[in-house]
Amino acid sequence: MLDKSIPYHEIWMTRLKNEPVPSVRLPEGFRFSYYQKGDMSEWAAIEASVLEFDNAEEGLAYFEQAFAPFEEELAHQMLFIEDEAGRKVATCTAWWKDVDGQRLPLFHWLAVKPEAQRRGLAGALVSKATALLQELEPGKDIYLHTQTWSYEAIRLYERFGYQLIAENINGSKNESYQKAMEIIEAQNQRE
Repeated sequence: MLDKSIPYHEIWMTRLKNEPVPSVRLPEGFRFSYYQKGDMSEWAAIEASVLEFDNAEEGLAYFEQAFAPFEEELAHQMLFIEDEAGRKVATCTAWWKDVDGQRLPLFHWLAVKPEAQRRGLAGALVSKATALLQELEPGKDIYLHTQTWSYEAIRLYERFGYQLIAENINGSKNESYQKAMEIIEAQNQRE
């Protein structure tokens, strides 16, 4: 869940191309699935549950604008984890971002419902989505956009080879980088 009690600053991370991806198995009772037509409400509910959006309706509006035009891609790039009852409890997308006419791989929108957290689901998603990006976009570094509110997730991403960078995805200087690093360091020292 996002920690909105601390100041927000955006951060970019990158993972060097073709590095081996640590494999993580899902805990018993969970399974991966891919987006199917109609899963937009599930995605929005998961993202709202971790406070990415104030409510699921905001999540749906974002989905309509950012993802709905790419339904064919979603079917093999948007991942979910389902529990034994078939309820979707986590999601992540192996996506891309066009930057100056270049398509860059983007690890995107990781979220695990609060009641399913601390079971290894996020690590399994990071592993699977990263490996999927390597398959879909071979020979390219992978990017990940995050924020200070996700300082706990940053530690997870680092375990999978993602590194904090002082630039934005387009190579420009991230003016928030130094302040973000101070906030993350302070949070890490508190724990």
